[in-house]
Amino acid sequence: MSTLVHLSDLHFGKDRPDLLEPLVSCVNALEPDIVAISGDFTQRARRSQFEEAQDFIQRLNAPVLGVPGNHDVLLDRPFQRFFMPWRRYRKWINTDLTPRFEDDDMVVIGINSVDRFSWQTGKLTAGRIAHACKAMDDTAARKARILVVHHPLQHPNHTKKKPIPGADIALEKLLSCGANLILSGHLHTWHAENFTVESGGTTAIQLHAGTSLSSRVRGEPNDFNLVKITDDQVCVDRLSFNEDKRAFETTEARTFNRASDHQISNEV
Repeated sequence: MSTLVHLSDLHFGKDRPDLLEPLVSCVNALEPDIVAISGDFTQRARRSQFEEAQDFIQRLNAPVLGVPGNHDVLLDRPFQRFFMPWRRYRKWINTDLTPRFEDDDMVVIGINSVDRFSWQTGKLTAGRIAHACKAMDDTAARKARILVVHHPLQHPNHTKKKPIPGADIALEKLLSCGANLILSGHLHTWHAENFTVESGGTTAIQLHAGTSLSSRVRGEPNDFNLVKITDDQVCVDRLSFNEDKRAFETTEARTFNRASDHQISNEV
């Protein structure tokens, strides 16, 4: 069995400093094989915010795979945003915008969904999708194929943000390439279920994390996900911050059958 911790939307610069120690301690105590962070390391892509994000990453014992979020490119400095959007991200987080991690049970592949010209909605180009598909094609058939992307490819019904343009087409392509689980953030809301696609049949699991550190919550507690991968199941635990206990604790648990990707249990 392999384990993965999924964090998202840290938003250093608009974070809750009182959550930092509980988060680091909890993640390290879980001893995951990999920590995946689905974007928005910073609030406004300032140098000091990236430095804080880098310090946080260095305190985690497990290797970290991250992808940029829209907040990780400068919004208020058009020249830098248009002509050198990834300069600060590459300096403090990772030079690779589409990283890859693999062990005996899974391959984790990052996809950059940020569009410097459409700051909020994002974009998945044909090239980005093809790169992810090639990475999945190069993986042994028995391994779980996990994608990490900032912008969700489907939104829960209660959200008001517009989905990424061309999300349905991108999702169909990524599913046809063998994606089993897609991790995302951006919405600051937690969500775990199977994707719904027009073609029907076997689909992947969509797992959204809320915000792990930001004070910009939308009626939900700060949280993150623990994902356990076995030969036939994907088990998801949502760990939410308990304000009274001052600690992250499991508040929901879902189990999906990897063979069919159908959810088989829902526990609280």
